[in-house]
Amino acid sequence: MAKRGPYGKGQAKRKEILMAALEVFAAEGYRGTSLRKVADRCGLSLPGLMHYFESKEDLLTQVLRMRDETARLRHPEHTPETYRRIVREGTATPGLVELFVSMAAAAGDPRHPAHGHFAERYPVIREQVAAFLRVRMDEGGMRSDVPPERLAALFVAVADGIQMQWLVDRSMDMEQPIGDVMRLLRPAGVPAEGEGRC
Repeated sequence: MAKRGPYGKGQAKRKEILMAALEVFAAEGYRGTSLRKVADRCGLSLPGLMHYFESKEDLLTQVLRMRDETARLRHPEHTPETYRRIVREGTATPGLVELFVSMAAAAGDPRHPAHGHFAERYPVIREQVAAFLRVRMDEGGMRSDVPPERLAALFVAVADGIQMQWLVDRSMDMEQPIGDVMRLLRPAGVPAEGEGRC
């Protein structure tokens, strides 16, 4: 049943704001974009926009949650190829990459609004990647001398870390390191699964 009344309208407006912020940051960058532009797009004043969030940092954290949710809908599998597609999309939306990297660094402070998001995000992603890796190990398509949980942490570190490097040097290929890790972990004599796949 659809939500009705002020609460439902408030939730709908909040979602509209987050979608507008995603689009504006993707098109114009995170640091160079004023929240006033997001407010204008939603037909609000800046104080009106902030009425829907506890703080600017809370709004930015919710934008990241929305980014993750839309990525999950587009890429429901958790494979290295999924990560390659996600980082490929990042090259087209550098403002969102910048937002992610900045908020990930800020999330180290337990008092920051992004802390809870990242504290929830990483264990879930690591377990999803580890489940994929376990299957590959059981099939003999991957070395099994390193536990899948540790390899999952490595994959997430590579995917997140390459974004940080790319922000400094846009000539870097953000997809290549993920494929390289997969090739390094393939047992000797096991052929690649196909051209362009990891």
